[in-house]
Amino acid sequence: MRWIGIIRVVVILLTLLSTWYFAETIFATKWEGKSLQSIFDKRADVAESPKKAHKKCGNEKDCPVDYFTFKIISGAANVVGPTICLEDKILMSSVKNNIGRGLNMALVNASTGELKHTGHFDMYSGDIKEVKAFLEKMTDGTLMLLASYDDPATKMDNPTRDLFTSYGSSYAKKVGFRDSWTFVGGKGLKHKSPFEQYIKNNKETNKYDGWPEVLEMEGCIPRKMD
Repeated sequence: MRWIGIIRVVVILLTLLSTWYFAETIFATKWEGKSLQSIFDKRADVAESPKKAHKKCGNEKDCPVDYFTFKIISGAANVVGPTICLEDKILMSSVKNNIGRGLNMALVNASTGELKHTGHFDMYSGDIKEVKAFLEKMTDGTLMLLASYDDPATKMDNPTRDLFTSYGSSYAKKVGFRDSWTFVGGKGLKHKSPFEQYIKNNKETNKYDGWPEVLEMEGCIPRKMD
């Protein structure tokens, strides 16, 4: 019986020594060349790494001095409303509760960027006279930022299309039922605006059922210098 007890003790010791050996081998391999200090130093480096610089309106690039930063996102089908941002300020969006089906427009001072008016107009069952009355506020030195939502054109007549064309639009005379359209224009432009996007509603190419894909346009608008 005494020998059995001694043998048990020896077996336990051998088991403990084997466990210690394998543990030492594994951890020595895994952490070879490292120390707790080096691990914490690496964590500190990650924590102190610089964050990505914020860009106005979430744009990819910053704009030069004397330029306005803008981003316009058209509506997604008839589900998600459009967003209009200027100089990192949201002018129109679903959150601000100032958008609607049809044409969404923000008028701003071309020199200061100050918001002057916003309006949304139902172009499927609304009154085109309301759009014309709103466009009468387009005085010299005013910028227009426009985003479509759902249907921007059913009620559009030729005189209204001519007005948008006079503000620099290349597509106002083509915009049709459920097309996607974003546009930045101004009164008295001598040339066509470089800030305009347009996608025709086409059942063969539409991204959504009955509507084309969302348009997202961003860029830099030169300030009007007096």
